[in-house]
Amino acid sequence: MSPQADPVALIGAWKVAEVDEGAGDILRLAPDTHDGLLLFSRCGVLMGMWQANVNGLFVAGTSGYSASHDGPGCRPGAGATPAWLRRASAFRVEGGSPVLLDDRGGPVARLLPGAKPTPGPNLLPSLAEPPVVTDEVRRAFAPAAALPAGLTPARRDTLLGRWVPMGVPTSSPRPERPHVELRDDGEWRGSDGCNGEGGRWVAGPAGDLLATSGPSTLIGCDNISVGFWLSNASRAGLDGDVLVLLDAQGGETGRLQRDS
Repeated sequence: MSPQADPVALIGAWKVAEVDEGAGDILRLAPDTHDGLLLFSRCGVLMGMWQANVNGLFVAGTSGYSASHDGPGCRPGAGATPAWLRRASAFRVEGGSPVLLDDRGGPVARLLPGAKPTPGPNLLPSLAEPPVVTDEVRRAFAPAAALPAGLTPARRDTLLGRWVPMGVPTSSPRPERPHVELRDDGEWRGSDGCNGEGGRWVAGPAGDLLATSGPSTLIGCDNISVGFWLSNASRAGLDGDVLVLLDAQGGETGRLQRDS
């Protein structure tokens, strides 16, 4: 990861190259990161979320699939997130061509400019046009506020494990507890107390934390949206044993303690 990388340089429609499977697919990354990822393959379109920051972190996850073909190779499971996209946790830009990297800095995929996706019958024609980068978009990707004094930057190894919101008794029934579990494979799973949640996450220097979130069930209850806390966080710090999540402006999105 390189300091002051430009995440705005990832916005566009790109032809995926230098991958074992999926070469020639088109990856469209739009400014609205929460639903701005589209991956156009010959079998259909994957939809999801992506995040990136100025320290070169990148994370993406898919949560929906629109099948358009069922020909050879379009087997059941074609809508799963491709392995190369799951491995991507960082990026750099080489001569106007973004390169997605794994957690060791090795190349995962090269994104070539000039691609033009074909939206298909279930997607808006405007999605065939390149995303527009405005001054407002550039401001949205500005460096996140530094951690407040008194917080220790959380590292990847200190974030691993299962966390529950502060104030939730750890003696309450475990399956019903709101929680988030950050796993070593880059996945996270959790619950707001009655609805399952999940996505991908990546951590970096100075308490950097980026996460995606996927679809959730819609059971009504007196819930705590820990998944929302996580996917809206830009930094994570430790106040003693308490994990503090903060958004890009430095506001707290939530506080958690380790589950016992």
